[in-house]
Amino acid sequence: MNITDRFLKYVSFTTTSDENTNMTPSTPGQMIFAKYLIEELTSIGLKEVVLDDNGYIMATLPANTDKTIPTIGFIAHMDTSPDMSGKHVKARVIQNYDGNDIVLNAQKEVVFETAKYPEILQYKGQDIVVTDGTTLLGADDKAGLAEIVTAMEYLIAHPEIKHGKIRLGFTPDEEIGQGADHFDVKKFDADWAYTIDGGEIGELEYENFNAAGAKVYFKGLNVHPGYAYHKMRNSMRIAQEFVGMLPRWETPEHTQDYEGFYHLTNMEGTVEKSTLSYIIRDHDRDRFERRKKEIIHLVNKINAEFGEGTATIEIKDQYYNMREMVEPVMHIVDLAFEAMEAAGVKPNVKPIRGGTDGSRLSYMGLPCPNIFAGGHNFHGRFEYVPVQSMEKAMMVVVKIAELLAQK
Repeated sequence: MNITDRFLKYVSFTTTSDENTNMTPSTPGQMIFAKYLIEELTSIGLKEVVLDDNGYIMATLPANTDKTIPTIGFIAHMDTSPDMSGKHVKARVIQNYDGNDIVLNAQKEVVFETAKYPEILQYKGQDIVVTDGTTLLGADDKAGLAEIVTAMEYLIAHPEIKHGKIRLGFTPDEEIGQGADHFDVKKFDADWAYTIDGGEIGELEYENFNAAGAKVYFKGLNVHPGYAYHKMRNSMRIAQEFVGMLPRWETPEHTQDYEGFYHLTNMEGTVEKSTLSYIIRDHDRDRFERRKKEIIHLVNKINAEFGEGTATIEIKDQYYNMREMVEPVMHIVDLAFEAMEAAGVKPNVKPIRGGTDGSRLSYMGLPCPNIFAGGHNFHGRFEYVPVQSMEKAMMVVVKIAELLAQK
């Protein structure tokens, strides 16, 4: 199967994750997709293909040489972001893209405007996979899955390319920060690995955000509005005041590169009770810790003004910057850099403004830099991926295995 058809098949599965179910995988569609992948991996000739009760897949491509070569792994995730619907994805391939605006959905008047997303112009003349404007696409990370599986199929079809033992790991629930929760590093048994979960072609990353999630709860008191004088406490208005206390310019839309932020991801409430959900991000560990202390300080300020117990907070660290774990073994980054060049890709080493399974796995004893999957505008209706970028990512996987054996 070619990489385009494989990717289009993968995005037809609904695998949106959900942080509120308290299950692993968090949604049944992920297990349905995992069972399909198990059959596919077995059919193309991989060995030790296993799906566990938590929805994790592991498989092996055995070495085809007697040389002593480190075992490497390639990892991707099966779920898609809950930020937008991933149900009934209607993807289409625009062949030989002409550089003009793209009408994704004429009926709903959804247009991909190149003036807003000029990065797409670098792919003029290539084949672009887009949505119909009603869902996300799912290139994050089904492009990564398709690239890894197609690379394994390629290596099996080309036994003249010598390689060591290769392990594959496909995880659920990465988008809700739980992708590594039940990953058995010992069972995976690789010396190091790469997540194929990055953005545009050429991205190579071994730094990421330190990350935490926070929920702030506000307690109010409801009284008939006609008789509320000096009695009512509207939790939504208190929550609104809290939102205004955080630095206005330290939000995702005002930060870039190594700059951290507070991001309000959800708000819900009534007069009696309200909840704000935040994610907290920073590349620098000290600044990250200060951000957590600041949001706790603001909760205390609310309680000082409105009474003790008005606001409470829960903070949970999600993952940390993998740089600390990868720098001692920088040869694994150098290998990926060399493989990109061998595949005709210009490497673009940059920090991830996010996280991957690899960030947590690196702290679990499996150093795991991140390599591009090729997509743009993840988690939204304007997501797209160039076919040629997926093909290059697939060849980078092949070249990593080939170059390691040659060394």
